[in-house]
Amino acid sequence: MSKLEINDLRVSVDTEDGPKEILKGVTLTINDGETHAIMGPNGSGKSTLAYSIAGHPKYTVTGGTVTLDGADVLAMTVDERARAGLFLAMQYPVEVPGVSVSNFLRTAKTAIDGEAPKLRTWIKDVNTSLQALDLDPTFATRNVNEGFSGGEKKRHEIAQLELLNPKVAVLDETDSGLDIDALRVVSDGVNRFKADGDKGVLLITHYTRILRYIKPDFVHVFVDGRVAEEGGPELADQLEAEGYDKYTKAATPAG
Repeated sequence: MSKLEINDLRVSVDTEDGPKEILKGVTLTINDGETHAIMGPNGSGKSTLAYSIAGHPKYTVTGGTVTLDGADVLAMTVDERARAGLFLAMQYPVEVPGVSVSNFLRTAKTAIDGEAPKLRTWIKDVNTSLQALDLDPTFATRNVNEGFSGGEKKRHEIAQLELLNPKVAVLDETDSGLDIDALRVVSDGVNRFKADGDKGVLLITHYTRILRYIKPDFVHVFVDGRVAEEGGPELADQLEAEGYDKYTKAATPAG
């Protein structure tokens, strides 16, 4: 059982002109077994929400709370958040030269579980995950994200998701830069993760195409640092047809 509760979250970033508020009171609850899609135009604060949950130092929380199963997430360090069961798949995964995928994955698994996985079963688990994501076993010997295509980077993120097995996955535009084949493979990986039934997923995206493969229970329209509207999967279809205009116009002060 898991529950991620975000209540009236306010977040700012430092700019040349001083602090700028990005999130302006976001309230959202993700129960286990639920998939929530956040959609919205560029600059609406979607990625800020993801990185604030994960603990990125660039973002300053100025108000509100984030709890996971009642525990105060905002009081945790980044690694404590990961051990508590939070996972972030980044929009732009970074390169880690000199660190192989296999070493990276095993080190991460050891840090989260508090003990190293048994080598024989771990190698089998890694190979099974890579195979399911259409990645060659030699992929594990490559340096993390170094020279990876966009599709390989995103598949690697999903391999981490499957192997680290968190309580709640925050997926920040996992579909960006993927062709249709890679999109299906990545979506299948997320659906395998969800199949346990006790996992929560927060899926951030611009487009509805990934929602054809990963079915959301709830859709939230994000505009100007707030949730402007909430609904079921049908809301995504409405956004596909009509765009965000009516929400962005409503959020823009008359002048």
